[in-house]
Amino acid sequence: MNNYGEIDNCLLRIRGFYQSLRPSEQKVADYILEQPDEVIHLSVTELSNRTGVSDAAIIKFCQRIGYKGYQELKIYLAKELVSPLKEIYGEVAPEDDLKTVKEKIFRINGQALQDTRKILDDEGLEQAVHAIAAASKVNIYGVGASGYVAMDAQLKLLRIGIQATSFCDSHVQTYLAALLSPGDAALAISDSGNTKDVVRALQVAKEQGAKTICITSVPDSAVCKAADIKLYTAATESIFRSGAIA
Repeated sequence: MNNYGEIDNCLLRIRGFYQSLRPSEQKVADYILEQPDEVIHLSVTELSNRTGVSDAAIIKFCQRIGYKGYQELKIYLAKELVSPLKEIYGEVAPEDDLKTVKEKIFRINGQALQDTRKILDDEGLEQAVHAIAAASKVNIYGVGASGYVAMDAQLKLLRIGIQATSFCDSHVQTYLAALLSPGDAALAISDSGNTKDVVRALQVAKEQGAKTICITSVPDSAVCKAADIKLYTAATESIFRSGAIA
């Protein structure tokens, strides 16, 4: 079963948990993401000296992202550096020529799909498919850029004969959620996992007995707590919305 807690790719796992980490843990994460080649040669005390974070906090960070301890994190990190994941999440820069801009956009979005495929839980995906297919009606929640993803999902479901509804207005989302009942389904889309209006709508849907599903890139986020079924994406947010692509 693939998810952030079980994927072998250490750097990808750290990115996935990043937003839910404590400030001290984010310091450790930042150092590992920026200096992975150095970290595999450091003891926990040496990493502590470089980050200003205690040995105990570093070990807790490792456990928080799914490793038994610092040594296991280093083992997986070393394996990854033997055949490193190509880093292509760089933003388009003002000095980039048109060809470079084109390559970056295509590669960012392509990598978003590839990384999401690696962590997508097949069992959870199957549960989501069955829940949506069996539902009398489906609500889809999202605001901002995720709202456009929600509308696209609505269109795709309508095309295959599933009664789906999506509104970007947060008040309407909550009203619709209150009208759901057992046998219905609700899908919330939030990259951060903490969009208040989306989380609230999903909570209301759950209270009405509907099957709740979320799509997010942040495990243990607020939207995950309201979801019966959790689907994770691996993309980092950028100006060109690789998160939306994933």
